[in-house]
Amino acid sequence: MKSQPTALDVLDSRFKREDIEAFSQLKDQYVSSRPHHWQFEVVPGQFRQSDTATDDTQFNYLTSQMGVQTSWPEVLDTLDKLNKEADEDTVYKVLYLARHGQGYHNKAHLHFGDDAWNETWSKLDGDGQWTWGPDPELTELGQAQARDNRDGWKQVIDAVGTRVVPHKFYSSPLRRSADTLVLTWGDLVDFHEAKPQIREGLREQMGVHTCDKRSPRAVIAAKYTPQGFEIEPGFAEEDIYYKDDYRETIAEQAVRMYGAFNQIFDETRRSESIVAVTTHSGAIRTQLLLLGHRQFAVGTGGSIPVFVKATRVTPARF
Repeated sequence: MKSQPTALDVLDSRFKREDIEAFSQLKDQYVSSRPHHWQFEVVPGQFRQSDTATDDTQFNYLTSQMGVQTSWPEVLDTLDKLNKEADEDTVYKVLYLARHGQGYHNKAHLHFGDDAWNETWSKLDGDGQWTWGPDPELTELGQAQARDNRDGWKQVIDAVGTRVVPHKFYSSPLRRSADTLVLTWGDLVDFHEAKPQIREGLREQMGVHTCDKRSPRAVIAAKYTPQGFEIEPGFAEEDIYYKDDYRETIAEQAVRMYGAFNQIFDETRRSESIVAVTTHSGAIRTQLLLLGHRQFAVGTGGSIPVFVKATRVTPARF
C-alpha cells in the first residue's frame, strides 16, 4: 500500500540555493557557540536512494529491501568495518529516516490544493468534516502505511536477522510521528527496553499551520510513556515554539534539526550504529540537507535509509 510521492510531496522535498546559503550562515552561528560539532557526509554506494539515477517519484523501497544497493549483510559488514577502523573523532551510522503515515492534514491538503491550503485552511483547525489541528492523528490510510513499513522491516529481519534492527529510536513529539513509530516497530521491538526518545528539535516546520502545533506535555506523556517512550528534559507543558503569525523558514528548521542531530551523535555510542528517526516531510527535507544527501521526495508513511559518516570537529581556541 506504499503511496508514491504526490506532486505536493515532491514540492515539499525541494530546497533552493538561497535555503542552502541561509542554512550555511545559521549553521556557522551555531557552530561558533559550541565546544564541538559534527560534520556529516553520505557514504555512497550503500542505498539506492542516494544514487542520483534513482527516480524518487517512482522508487518503491518496500519492494527492494528498503533500498539497499548491494545486500544488507554487505552494508552491515561495511558499517562495522568502518567503525572499527575509524579514529576517535569519526563514527559511522545508518539512519532510518521515516515520515509519518497520512494524517488528516495531509488528506485535507490534497483535497483543497496547495494554494487554498496555505492561504486559508492550514490556519484553521478543520472544516467540520475533518479535524487537522492542533496535532492531528493518522487516518486509516496512514495507519495502514505504518503497518506496511512494519511488514517490510519484518521481511528484512526474517531474511538477514536482527542486525538491521535499530539500536536507538527517536520521534518528533507530534502524535502522527510517534504513532507511526509505534505501528512500525512496536511489534518488532520491546519499547520498554529500547526507550524511544521524544524530541522537540525533530518537529515539523513550526508556526501558522495549526497541524504543526503539538499537544500539551501531559497529553503526550499519558499516551506514550506507558509504552516505554521517554520525553526529553525541559520539555514544556504547552507548545512554546508555535506562533500563529510566523512560520519557521527552511533554513531555521534546518539549523534546529542540525542541533538535534548533533545531540543524537553526541549521546549515542559507536556501537549504537543504527538509529531510527521518525518525523515529517519538511523535517526529512532538512535532514537530507544537513547530511549532504541529494533531495529525495518521501511520500506519507515513506522511509529513506542513509549511511552517514560523521566527524567531530573541535575548533581551536585562541
